[in-house]
Amino acid sequence: MFSLKNIVLSVACLSLGSCSKYLDKAPLDSVNTENYWKTEEDAISAINGAYQPLQWPKLYNLRMWTTDIWAGNSVVGAGGGTDGIETQDIANFVTSTDNAAALDIWRGPAPGILRANLVIQNVPTMDIRESIKNRVLGEAYFLRAHYHFILVQLFGDVPLITVAQTPQDDLRPARNSKEEVYQLILSDLEKAVELLPAKNEMSAADLGRATKGAALGMLAKVQLTLGNYGETIRHCETLQTMGYALHPQYSDNFNPASKNGVESLFEVQFMGKTNFGFWSNENQSSWVSTFTGPRNADFVAGGYGWNQPTQEFVDAYEPGDLRKDQTILYQGGPAFDGKEYRSSYSVTGYNLRKFLVDKTVSPDYDTNPANWVVLRYADVLLMYAEALNETGKTAEAQAPAGSISTGGPLNRVRLRAGLDPVQGLNQAQLREKILQERRMELAFEGHRWFDLIRVNQGAYGISFLHSIGKVNATEKHLLLPIPQKERDANPNLTQNTGY
Repeated sequence: MFSLKNIVLSVACLSLGSCSKYLDKAPLDSVNTENYWKTEEDAISAINGAYQPLQWPKLYNLRMWTTDIWAGNSVVGAGGGTDGIETQDIANFVTSTDNAAALDIWRGPAPGILRANLVIQNVPTMDIRESIKNRVLGEAYFLRAHYHFILVQLFGDVPLITVAQTPQDDLRPARNSKEEVYQLILSDLEKAVELLPAKNEMSAADLGRATKGAALGMLAKVQLTLGNYGETIRHCETLQTMGYALHPQYSDNFNPASKNGVESLFEVQFMGKTNFGFWSNENQSSWVSTFTGPRNADFVAGGYGWNQPTQEFVDAYEPGDLRKDQTILYQGGPAFDGKEYRSSYSVTGYNLRKFLVDKTVSPDYDTNPANWVVLRYADVLLMYAEALNETGKTAEAQAPAGSISTGGPLNRVRLRAGLDPVQGLNQAQLREKILQERRMELAFEGHRWFDLIRVNQGAYGISFLHSIGKVNATEKHLLLPIPQKERDANPNLTQNTGY
């Protein structure tokens, strides 16, 4: 699988408003750009640089998975007090415009967008093999779309920057409408589908790069978010012909030994320990096992105790759901690496098991090689079931499953989980069932918050959050505030309503 360790393109840090000091680090290498954009190696190192911000704490190594805490699946836990206060405030719906997590997420995609723009601007005129040119451009379009999709879902209107800016450009852009942003996202993903190879056409060394299937899966998710169910169905049906399948064992999706496996459409790649510090952007070790391991329990290397499941979430499992024992640690449950769990390890009585990596694989806190799974085939099947139901094909959405490889999309996912098939529900009942199935199947993978804010224009989320006691949640909290630091630097940035 490909590695992002050796990236030779030096690019300026460019945020959507101002440059974050957190990202303003000396480049690993210095390149004379006049002599760049000449070889295939230049093109490949440039696109590698566009992937790298996905690995950083501002996105998938911290902030994206903490959205399950906002969604009420879990609490911060951690060390108590002000540890993770920025996440606690969002989850308690007392978010202010100086929230550090909101600032991180606003700034996180900017370097990736810049680097993707550089590739899109420069690679078309390079004298290199057409196959490499197309693949690299397809990856750039996919990544640019993905970064913008994160931003538009969480902030609404955002500045739309489609060319690499220079000091002579207007560096204080206003926000574009979310409709304009989605138009670019859809256009970029459609180009990516055309340009990218299928996963089964990739060499082993390139496994983990964006593929045609990744772009189709992201298109399906964007169209579902926009309520374009017919388009969602079309993309999901195409994906069903491309060789993806459910892992027979649910936990294999998160096992470092089965990275980029048969169920995987797209993962953020980590390789484990490198020479860079754990807290640096260049770090190649996943944080999730270290952060979510039980505190003071010696279960895994590190163990900061973040992301502790709530009792309400645990009670949401149906009897016999095999995913429970593979997702959470609870007293009386299966031991982890020979260690028995005690409820005293957590303020809720539970910790996450799903992403823990034992010490034989990750002996130190900064050696975890597990990837972060962004999009997998179970998600595609559940999107397909939802879109079928919303277009009146309710019986098809809950058709029986002959196996985890054949039959109705919802019941294939349930069959793997050891659950009885869903049968005979009307459209409204099935809608609730599919959303609940998404909650349990994709738990703690960073999807639940986005489901809450997209269904029925967020009314579903507000209703659910109130039902679990989060009565502070209002319509304004469906979006994060535009960080005040960014507005101070760029007076053209307006604020989201209510902040």
